[in-house]
Amino acid sequence: MGRPPPPLPRPPATTWREECGVGENVVRRAQELLISQGALEGRAGSGTYVAAPRQRARVVRSSAREQPDGSPFRADMKAAGKLGDWESRTEAKVPAPAEISSRLGIAEGDLCVRTVYEFLADGKPVQLSTSWEPYDLTAGTVVVLPEGGPHAGAGVVNRMAEIGITVSHAVEQPEPRQANAEEASLLGIQKGGLVTHIRRTYYSDEGRPVETADIVVPAALCEIVYEIPISR
Repeated sequence: MGRPPPPLPRPPATTWREECGVGENVVRRAQELLISQGALEGRAGSGTYVAAPRQRARVVRSSAREQPDGSPFRADMKAAGKLGDWESRTEAKVPAPAEISSRLGIAEGDLCVRTVYEFLADGKPVQLSTSWEPYDLTAGTVVVLPEGGPHAGAGVVNRMAEIGITVSHAVEQPEPRQANAEEASLLGIQKGGLVTHIRRTYYSDEGRPVETADIVVPAALCEIVYEIPISR
C-alpha cells in the first residue's frame, strides 16, 4: 500500500471572502469550527490544511457494558480497529470542592481520592476523565487506589463489591461545551473545540453516591452512542 496523499492547503481567506461575500471575522469563525470538527488542521508556521479523512471512535454508554473483567473502553477501541489503553494519576486525601461534595453527598472539604485519566487509542488521547471517591468509603481497604493494588483497573462496580458495597445504578448528565486550553492541549484538538462533558455518578443500593466523574469526549475524535436495555 502506498502512502496517503499529503493534506491539501485550504483556499486563502481572501478567496472565501470574495466568493461568499462575508467579512474576515465570519471566515475566521468558520475556520475555527471546521478545525474543531476535524475537517481542517492547523500547522504552526505552515498554515491551515484540509485534514485527511479519519474515522471517529465510537464510545458506547450502557449499563449492560459493566463487566466482571475486561474494559468497555478497550472493547470500543477494538471495534474501531484501535488499541485502547489509559494512563492515570491518583492523589489520596484531596479536599472535595463545592460541586464535587454536592454530587457525593459529603461536606465541602471532606477528603476524597481523585484519579485523573487519559484514555488512549493507538497511543493517542481520545478521552479525559477525573474521578472522585469519598476517602472514608475505601480508606484502609485494598481498593483505596482505583489503579493500584490487587484490584487495579477493575472499575468502580467491581472494586466496591470487594468491600461489600453493591452499586445499583449510575446517573449521567451529558452537555456540549467548548474545550478549555488544558483539555485541548491534552487531546490534541483546537482550543474551543466541541466536546461532550458527561457528569457521571455511581450510587450504591442504599442510595449513597460512591463515585463521581467528569468525562470529556471530543466531538472531532469520538462519537457517543447510548444503549438502553429494555426489560421484558
